[in-house]
Amino acid sequence: MKKERKPRPSPDSFTGIVPAPFGAVGFKTDGEMVTGVSFMPGHTIGKTPADAFAREVARQLAAYLADAAFLPDFPVVDAGTDFQRKVWREMRKIPVGKARTYGDVAGSIGSGPRAVGGACAANPLVLYYPCHRIVAAGGIGGFSGETAPDNGFLRIKQWLLRHEGFLR
Repeated sequence: MKKERKPRPSPDSFTGIVPAPFGAVGFKTDGEMVTGVSFMPGHTIGKTPADAFAREVARQLAAYLADAAFLPDFPVVDAGTDFQRKVWREMRKIPVGKARTYGDVAGSIGSGPRAVGGACAANPLVLYYPCHRIVAAGGIGGFSGETAPDNGFLRIKQWLLRHEGFLR
């Protein structure tokens, strides 16, 4: 059975789009908080945000893409299940240039590796919750719910791990 790919969101659905070496990073805000951050593989044209808060979010995302040591820190909407939020909080604890396995994270929160992978795939705030820092025991694992080696999302994970110095 072939797995269905996630539909790509329309660029019009984002408050702002920041160009990235792998495509772009789109984000959504409600004026005071970030409600979503998504990777956009391939060619996507940037979108300049209209308000000051969104411009600051765009600045922070661009700063991280230029310098992996910069950690985005903006207010976010607390979405997801209790379990997902527990996994996402663990992601924020992983330092730049380091990674933990799905099993490591599962052990620290009393869960299973597959459940951790599911929470990673459901991450609505990529880069803020650095799901790319969670890898498989025998390699980098999947990304954004995708595991095919020719997938654009897996190439993004590789770029991010190289950008942070985890992969060479």
